[in-house]
Parts: sequence; structure tokens; C-alpha cells
Amino acid sequence: MTDDWRNGGFGLYVHWPFCEAKCPYCDFNSHVSKNIDQKQWLKAYLDELRRTASETPDRVLNTIFFGGGTPSLMAPDTVAAIIDEARSHWRPANDMEITLEANPGSVEAGRFAAYRDAGVNRISIGIQALNDEDLRRLGRIHSVAEARAAFDIARNCFDRVSFDLIYARQHQTLDAWRAELTEALSMAVDHLSLYQLTIEEGTAFGDRYAVGKLRGLPEDEHAADMYLATQEICEAHGLPAYEVSNHARPGSESRHNLIYWRYGDYVGIGPGAHGRVTLDGQKMATETYLSPNAWLDAVAKGNGEKERTVLPTQDQASEYLMMGLRVAEGLNIDRYNTLSQQPLPEDKVNDLKELSMINQENGRLVATKDGRAVLNAVIRELLG
Repeated sequence: MTDDWRNGGFGLYVHWPFCEAKCPYCDFNSHVSKNIDQKQWLKAYLDELRRTASETPDRVLNTIFFGGGTPSLMAPDTVAAIIDEARSHWRPANDMEITLEANPGSVEAGRFAAYRDAGVNRISIGIQALNDEDLRRLGRIHSVAEARAAFDIARNCFDRVSFDLIYARQHQTLDAWRAELTEALSMAVDHLSLYQLTIEEGTAFGDRYAVGKLRGLPEDEHAADMYLATQEICEAHGLPAYEVSNHARPGSESRHNLIYWRYGDYVGIGPGAHGRVTLDGQKMATETYLSPNAWLDAVAKGNGEKERTVLPTQDQASEYLMMGLRVAEGLNIDRYNTLSQQPLPEDKVNDLKELSMINQENGRLVATKDGRAVLNAVIRELLG
């Protein structure tokens, strides 16, 4: 049990909480602020890195991921210093992946070369739509032309470039999505993240939806057709789904996200960042303060974590199941049984196999394509 995390690897997640504008569908911890003291934020990140690294010595660091928010609003010098600090505390893997999320504004795109020089070797761009009208509806502040320009600059700076699109948008037809996805695949380098629009409570879209003012959303059956078309078109273009919402050429999967899905360990620093860290043989769930100022104050007092909870092995098993079934490779049944200390319910496994929702192959439990389309229901059945 002490070394279970090694099955998934070890990564660092750095959360930058600021955006130029808040998108109406977004439920991430992001804030709009005109004045950001980059030096103050850098000091806080470095302090947290030193604290967390002192608890996790002698580890190989497989990945660093700068997420947000909009990390491409970070000064390149800030990014460079964080990467250098992480490298000084943990042993960097020979093929360490360092990803930075970016929005396609022209000012940010001009920084791509500086991020590359800082050590970033993978960029993930939040394009979200290849249609100006839909970008406006989604609250995005860039145009399709700006997105394409940013993508071209990124492609010239980095060997690995991913971008995000959202489908099942307001008034979107299946044919329109097929055409847009085909256009996106003509641009794609090696990775695409394709998310169905979900309406979350506490967002502007959630508030509009609650009072009946968010019109034109597709019916569930129509959205499901878009999901199935997404799988078919991406696979035909050589970017099959390796996870429910993520598509890549073989070998170009997001190594950082695979740490989550393979249930490895990851340190999370920054406002609202979560972590899973094994200390003295116990898996810990960590959580930081959501408010940027509250997090800065806590770090100044010596610890940016809001709480730390020991995860019982049964909870670890449940988390591993929920994460592992998201990926095409599935989960290791022996590993699950060791964590759970009891096997999966045989009757439910057999029922789901008869429905062609899951398969068992080479010691792994794998959700089929049909199963991944209704994955939440499959997981509920196995854990219920």
C-alpha cells in the first residue's frame, strides 16, 4: 500500500486563479483582477513548493501543469522560477512534461516563445469554438481569427500543442458540429480536448438556466449523438479517445492528466488547488483556500492548505474506479482489489458485461465505447 501511488506517477499542479474575464459556463476557481503583484505571487508559490517538497523528498517528478484561471497571464519569469524551483527539489524525469494552459489573446500568444525558453514544452489552448457567434455566446473575448493566430504561433514554438472545444452548445446542430470538428482536426497537432457543455450551479449559465433564459440547448439524445459523432470522426482522423473527453495520437496523451486517471500522487498549490499525496504510507487529500487573498495570507503564515484528510483505502478504491474507468486502458483489477480489500460485486460486473458496458481483459476492467457514453451510470452501478 505504501507505494501504490507509483502505479500512477507523481506530478505538480500549479493553479493561477486570474482571468481577463469570467466565462458564463465556467465553475473553476477563477477571478478577475486588474492589479496582480507577480512578485508577491511568485514568492508564495516558491514558499509552497519548498513546504510540499520537504514532505515528499526523493521523488521523480513526471509532470508540471500550470492550470487556471488563465496561466498565460503569468509573467514568463514567474513560470521559469517555479519550474526551476520544482527541478531543484524533485528529480525531474528525463521526459518531464510541462504544460501551460493559454487563452488565445494576441498579447498572450506573443509570450509563447518566452514560456518555451522558461521550460514549458506543451501548450493547451482554450479555443472552445470555431464560430465567432458561439464564442460570443460563451463569453469568450477572442475571435476565431485570434485563436487561429495563437495556434499557429504555438505550433511554431512547441512540438506538443493541444486545444479545447466545447460542443452541444446553444442552437448547435449535429451537422454543424461535424463540420467544425473536421475543421479542428485539420488544425490539430497531436491532442484535442472535446467537452460537452454542462450547466453548473453557481455559474452565470446556471443562473440563466434556472429561470428559463438559456435557450437552444440540445436535448439529451441530440447531445449523445454529438458525443458518438465525436468518437467516430476523431478515430477516423487518427486521434482516438484515450479518455472520455480527450483524444490524442498514440503516444501524445497528456501525461499529467494520466497521473490523475491512473490514480498517482500530485501536489496541488495555488488557490483552490487539490492534491493527492501519499505520506508515511497514507494517502492524503489536500485542499487549499479558494480566495486568492485568503490563500496568500495562509501561505504567509506557513501553509496554504485549508485542510488535509486521510483517505481510507475503500475511498481510494472508489476514486481509483471512478478515474480508471474514464480511460480506454481501464483499471487494474488486482490493484483495485488490494485497495478495496474486497472484489467488485460479481453479479453487477456480469450484468454490465452482458449489456456490453464493460469488458474484462488481461487483468483489467475496461469501459466499452457504449459504457463510456453513460459512464456515470456504470460507476454508480459498480459502487452502489
